[in-house]
Amino acid sequence: MAASGTANSGHHFLNKEESFMYDREVRYKMEDTMNAARIEYTEKGVMNLASRRCDIIRISQTSAILAILTQYNLPKQFYLDIPDARITKVGCMLMKIFPNNTIEVRFLRLLSEKEMNKIFVYSTHPSHRDRVLDIRA
Repeated sequence: MAASGTANSGHHFLNKEESFMYDREVRYKMEDTMNAARIEYTEKGVMNLASRRCDIIRISQTSAILAILTQYNLPKQFYLDIPDARITKVGCMLMKIFPNNTIEVRFLRLLSEKEMNKIFVYSTHPSHRDRVLDIRA
């Protein structure tokens, strides 16, 4: 009897609550973009910050798909900088690694409409060619 009790331990009530929370979360539509970005993280718990170049190829207010130039070991959490749009230190969590040198990340905070607009203004993707930056905002 004790063995069946441990097999059922994966069905803790918190697991169900957490799943429910993410299932009910608003999904933001991913849009194609092309922005240069930089991944920053500490290597092996040491204080020095490692930096790797990447490109943002799809983005929403909650997540992004990043193209990395070469394969390297990424930590589960890191910062994303988008220098063109002057957006720094966006906390990210690694969600999925794809075989074609792309990764999916989830932002630890919601990007604002203003930040999204700045990203699209500085994007080199053809669908954002007509975007202009509103300096009054």
